[in-house]
Amino acid sequence: MPMPTDVPVIDLMLAVPNDDTSNFYDFIRPLLMDEQSRQMFKMPAQYMFKDLPKVGKRDDYIAYTLEKMDEFNIEKAMLGVDEGQYETQCEAVKKHPDRFFASYDCNPNNGMDEVRKIRRLKEEYDIKSVNAFPSGLCPQVSLSDKKWYPIFVTCIDLDIPFCPCVGVPGPRIPMEPQKVEHLDEICWFFPELKVVMKHGAEPWTDLAWKLMLKYENLYYMTSAFAPKHYPKDIINFANTRGADKIMYAGYFPMGLSLERIFGDMPNVPFKDEVWPKFLRENAKRVFKV
Repeated sequence: MPMPTDVPVIDLMLAVPNDDTSNFYDFIRPLLMDEQSRQMFKMPAQYMFKDLPKVGKRDDYIAYTLEKMDEFNIEKAMLGVDEGQYETQCEAVKKHPDRFFASYDCNPNNGMDEVRKIRRLKEEYDIKSVNAFPSGLCPQVSLSDKKWYPIFVTCIDLDIPFCPCVGVPGPRIPMEPQKVEHLDEICWFFPELKVVMKHGAEPWTDLAWKLMLKYENLYYMTSAFAPKHYPKDIINFANTRGADKIMYAGYFPMGLSLERIFGDMPNVPFKDEVWPKFLRENAKRVFKV
């Protein structure tokens, strides 16, 4: 069914570009073992992305981002914030709360200091989610590890979703921390925790949709995937019993241009009644934006 053009989009993964992104992936460098990933790639999963977006020099990157959002009917977008970094995105969230809302990528290796930080960021930026890259942490922390428990309880207390990357990671690092099967015990033991899968869940998408059917508190966003590569299992689930579970998330400017994303999007075979939920309504409900 054709994608509607009159539904304002909520994008659950977008970033404001800046002049220098050379240190953006420094956090993952200690885990990279091959020379190509260390020395040649501009981003650790570059082998998967043929044409990385080129933004170029801009006088005002926030204004540029808003222009791109308007061009593609993106009403609101989620941006990462932190203390002492991502200054432009922190500024964007504060100056344009009608267009941007905040998330935070956490590190459970920091113990209770991380819990206190999450609470500070909630107070300052009203963060709407806590995100996680289990395979990208140094040291890695499997989703089955009890180090996550204080994070889970904090998310429940603040009533915000926990959004982990699941599936084989793009960078050439071990995948074990992100196996979809780990979510079974999390969703079972923390039924009040809203969990939103990021970055594909491949190759375990069959298990992903079965767990979403099983657990009321488990969801999925399409981050880091061009629409032509959305997993068929996920599309079929959205069109049958999972219309309230699947949400749009892009990957601009990290790996995909908005032109690529929304050029592909009309070819995704969602049913008419699924499109508004996918593009907007589910994110609005789950993230309370």
